[in-house]
Amino acid sequence: MKGFWAGLTKPLWVGRIVFIVGLLTLTGAYVPGIASRTHLINQVVPDVFPAAATTGSAAIGLLLMLLAAALRRGKYRAWLVTLVLTLLAAGLHLLHDLRIEPAVLNIAIAALLIASRAQFTARPDQRSTGRVVRVLVFGPLVAMVLGWLWLTIDGDSVAGTTFWDRVWQSALGLIGIPGPIEFSSPGATHGSAVALAVLGGTVLVMALVVAMQPSDGPHPLTAGEHVLVRRFLDTWGWVDSLSYFATRDDRSIITSPSGASAVSYRVIGTVSFAAGDPLGDPNDWDHAVGAWLAEARAYGWTPANLGCSERGAAVYDRAGLEVLEIGDEAVVHANEFSLEGRAMRGVRQGIARTRRAGITATAHRITDLPPETLELVRDKAIEWRDGAIERGFSMALGRFGQDRDNGGAVAIARDADGEPIGLLSFAPWGEDALSLDLMRRRSDAENGVTELMVATLMESAEDLGITKISLNFAAFRSVFARGERLGAGPVLRMWRGILLYVSRWVQIESLYRANSKFRPEWVPRFLVYPNAGDLPRVGTAALRAEALLVAPHWYRRLTGRDGRNNAVDQIPAITVPDSPSTLIDGLPADETPGGTQTTQPPELHP
Repeated sequence: MKGFWAGLTKPLWVGRIVFIVGLLTLTGAYVPGIASRTHLINQVVPDVFPAAATTGSAAIGLLLMLLAAALRRGKYRAWLVTLVLTLLAAGLHLLHDLRIEPAVLNIAIAALLIASRAQFTARPDQRSTGRVVRVLVFGPLVAMVLGWLWLTIDGDSVAGTTFWDRVWQSALGLIGIPGPIEFSSPGATHGSAVALAVLGGTVLVMALVVAMQPSDGPHPLTAGEHVLVRRFLDTWGWVDSLSYFATRDDRSIITSPSGASAVSYRVIGTVSFAAGDPLGDPNDWDHAVGAWLAEARAYGWTPANLGCSERGAAVYDRAGLEVLEIGDEAVVHANEFSLEGRAMRGVRQGIARTRRAGITATAHRITDLPPETLELVRDKAIEWRDGAIERGFSMALGRFGQDRDNGGAVAIARDADGEPIGLLSFAPWGEDALSLDLMRRRSDAENGVTELMVATLMESAEDLGITKISLNFAAFRSVFARGERLGAGPVLRMWRGILLYVSRWVQIESLYRANSKFRPEWVPRFLVYPNAGDLPRVGTAALRAEALLVAPHWYRRLTGRDGRNNAVDQIPAITVPDSPSTLIDGLPADETPGGTQTTQPPELHP
């Protein structure tokens, strides 16, 4: 019994119970009362109170349902507001038809909340203007629907009215203005006024609660934090091919207590989403992950990581998180790349096809491109983008052609007239490697353009000073590779069949095929999450991060998130000093390398 009570006071179960109570409160507000109870209550209180109690109970039920999600995250402010609402709901149920059962239920929930107080310590999230806008826009709409429903059910008082009469009455009543309906009695008139005013006040209270949330949560990288990230990259950027993508402007970082490492992440909904391995000294990664997890617990976020390597996955595993292999990264080594042999026949054919069409390709460091060429290619990258949203999070910068990315490289394909028709942009991976960031081509470009650009880049590897490149990430690569082999089991074949079906809409198999033709080294990548129950939430956040799940355009414009996905043409360049003389987190500038990697990489201890 003690174990059952301990489980019941956990935020997860408290949130579920409050949601159910909120649903019952919302639906029960409009269930007709028993005549005898109504007669008793009407003798005790004025006529206006039962009417206000009806709509007030419905509004409280809706609020409880909304607060349930925050309760599951252990939010203290949600706990406090829910406690007040449940006690208020109990009083309203007594005023409305003397409903003893739901009143007792709400009192029981209040007792449960008081008993579980110690579980709710998470701080409020940072202030979000978008959330305030959503409350102010959609709140009145929901309130109007509830008011219209109340007026419709109360047929005796509004007999002979039209649909639009009730709509206008509910809309104007939210702000205390009399509507077009003439009620059958003064009591009904006052009751309607109070009930609708309660709904309008509820919307304002919700907006006020959201607006009052403090802005002490994570923020996009500041100029000083950009400098700190660059310092990590200067010394340890060679460790992970995804490290450079920590310079995205929508990322935040949290450092270890020593400042020797950091985790790069972004909060998406209620998920604190890290990407790739931690930055900095791998021997200090455990401490950075610990700091990141502590912050996630403090705010009630679900910690997750998308795309960490096996080394990084081991760190997260030691921290108590679950690890799932989700695919492989294709790494092509310059000293092993060759167009010879039967395995490269498809690549040779594609390159021959483009050359017969007069297509050529060149590879350059970004710093070697003339400004006018860089601007032209940038414009083409925007023109060739499929849709208005820039996709990618863990393996994409979301920008192209800015001065701060001069360590990268680009391969450009041109047609017979010298016009660009294809582009591969690479972010730096340490001093001697590159990681694919952007892959674009003209929609009518000849098949084989990508093969030509990759081959040209590898042929220029020595001139560019690179030894390897990281291409696309192939999700569930092992399923495709093993599932098509002779003797594959029925479960593996079924799983492969499902992925093939999904690949009709999402590039899964095509990315695997596109990468495998270059005979790469396959490097596994992992998804990190707390437990199986969090996978739906984490999966949804991953789709949102990669811009595979995007809100409608009108909604993004309404909430001010139209540029949230960092389209290439929407990100302004920021100024990051090359040699700062100020202190960054207490670390003098002259105690870290100034921009060139040491000849021998720092030693990694097991």
